[in-house]
Amino acid sequence: MSAIQPPAQRIWWKQPLDKVELVWIVIAFAWCLVMFFMMPYWHVFGKQNLSSETYRARPEMFARAAEEMVAKWKVREETEAKIPVVAPPAGADVYLIARLWDWWPILELEEGKTYRLNLMSMDYQHGFSLQPENINVQVLPGYQHVVTVTPNRAGTYGIVCNEFCGAGHHKMVSKLYVVKK
Repeated sequence: MSAIQPPAQRIWWKQPLDKVELVWIVIAFAWCLVMFFMMPYWHVFGKQNLSSETYRARPEMFARAAEEMVAKWKVREETEAKIPVVAPPAGADVYLIARLWDWWPILELEEGKTYRLNLMSMDYQHGFSLQPENINVQVLPGYQHVVTVTPNRAGTYGIVCNEFCGAGHHKMVSKLYVVKK
C-alpha cells in the first residue's frame, strides 16, 4: 500500500473503525466537551474574564464626563505634566481617557470597593493593560468600554498601552493606586 496511490476502496468512511481509532475519537470528543463547558464556567465562576459593556459614544461627551469627575474628586497632581489623581467614592463611574501618549487621569481606588471603569480613546486604537493583574481591554475611538472592577489588593498597579499607537507608544504608561481605607 502506498500513500501516493489512491485507496483501493474509495468510500473509506464506510469501513469499520479500528478499536484504537474509536478510542481516540472518544477521547477527542470528550476533551472538546470539557473545554466547551469550561469556558462559560470560568467566565461565570472563575472570575478570570471581565464582563464588559461597550457603547458607541462621542469623544467630546466622554471627555466632559472625565473632566467633571476630575473637578469633583481630584486629590492631588503627579508627574511634571501635573496629571490629576482622582479618588472617587465606591460605586462611582470612573473615567479614564487614552490619547497620544498618555492615560488621563491617574486613579486612586479603595480596596474591596466596586467601581465602573469607563475607558475611551480620543484618537487611535490603544490597549489598556493593568499589570501585574493581566487585565487587557482593547480601547477604540468612538466606543466607551465599561468594566466593573473590585480591587482586592492594595498597591500601585501599572497601566500600559499594549497596542502599538505610534512613535510615543513606549511612553504610554500610567499608574492606578489601590488604597486601604
